[in-house]
Amino acid sequence: MTKADLVEEIASRTGVSKNHTALIVDDLLDAVCRALSEGSHLEIRGFGTFKVRERRARRARNPRSGEEVMVPAKLVPVFKPSKELKAHIASGTPEAPASS
Repeated sequence: MTKADLVEEIASRTGVSKNHTALIVDDLLDAVCRALSEGSHLEIRGFGTFKVRERRARRARNPRSGEEVMVPAKLVPVFKPSKELKAHIASGTPEAPASS
């Protein structure tokens, strides 16, 4: 599913125009990116948690030359799904669980 597909589905389910829905989806994604870039984590109950984790520096090999290189430490975004989301996916039902 692409972002355009997501906007289309939300607009058809809510009756809100595609333009307004696209703005809302863009703002949601911007808020997630902003929170992660500030080092915060974002928890959406019943869905999951977005966090930033530090990946340590490590040694790796260049596959072409076989030369050993150092890969620097970096921050990476991670997503941990909630128990509810895991159960929903495991059950295979097409409708999302009711939000609380």
